[in-house]
Amino acid sequence: MVCAQVETSPRRCWQKVLYERQPFPDNYVDQRFLEELRKNVHARQYQYWAVVFESGAVVQQLCSVCVFVVTWWYMDAGVLSPQGLFGAALASSLLGYVLFDAIDAGVGRRESGRTRWADLKSTLVFIAFTYGFSPVLKTLTESISTDTIYAMSVFMLLGHLIFFDYGANAAIVSSTLSLNMAIFASVCLASRLPRSLHAFVMVTFAMQIFALWPMLQKKLKARTPRCYVAVTVLFALAALAGLASVSSVGAVLFASLLLSISCLCPYCLIRLQQLKDNIHGPWDEAEIKEDLSRFLT
Repeated sequence: MVCAQVETSPRRCWQKVLYERQPFPDNYVDQRFLEELRKNVHARQYQYWAVVFESGAVVQQLCSVCVFVVTWWYMDAGVLSPQGLFGAALASSLLGYVLFDAIDAGVGRRESGRTRWADLKSTLVFIAFTYGFSPVLKTLTESISTDTIYAMSVFMLLGHLIFFDYGANAAIVSSTLSLNMAIFASVCLASRLPRSLHAFVMVTFAMQIFALWPMLQKKLKARTPRCYVAVTVLFALAALAGLASVSSVGAVLFASLLLSISCLCPYCLIRLQQLKDNIHGPWDEAEIKEDLSRFLT
């Protein structure tokens, strides 16, 4: 808008209305135009340690992918047997199941109305179908080259990290798509393992670490923040230890990535937030703040 000098009657004042004809140009504004300027009206003030705490979700998901890939490498190299992995995963799942109910004393289960018998049936059905189709999973990608399988797995795991629900209200977030991409990557990698039993255990482990583990972490974060921080640190150390046994250089790079996300990125966000300069004024689009739902009924 451009301010215009208009000779008007001293008795006639410009009004910001549309329903009345006035002797002023359409683009006329008075001297009060810039007086209504406001800066950073809706800007959020972040605290460093609060941002570090929220970055734990990203750190945990990166560590989950790292643990999954290292576990697959152990099985492919013959260092880890499928029986051992299945036993350890089963024991950890039972422990996590007990903790999931113990965190809120079973309040969430009572509100959802889901019984333990329903959980047991779902688990048995999943295990039975996965075990029955494990020979198909083992031979599903025989006609595809190994390099292509590895490339597809990398892209699927990256997509899993991108679309995962870290707690942000964004259009890109899709928990279903993120989980499907992770399971697809696990199926691709499992098809390169020696036997169908390896494929069955690998897909089962992928479901545990990509579907069940985040659910437990979200409840820990909401109910017991201190335990959540402790579990995040221990999980990151375990992922780094496992990666260090495969590649020391990879462990150093991964540790640098985790430190950058959990410490450096929050610091940069706080610093850049001080340079934020959003302006608001009469030129903003009109917002209807009145509840109009009564007109829709």
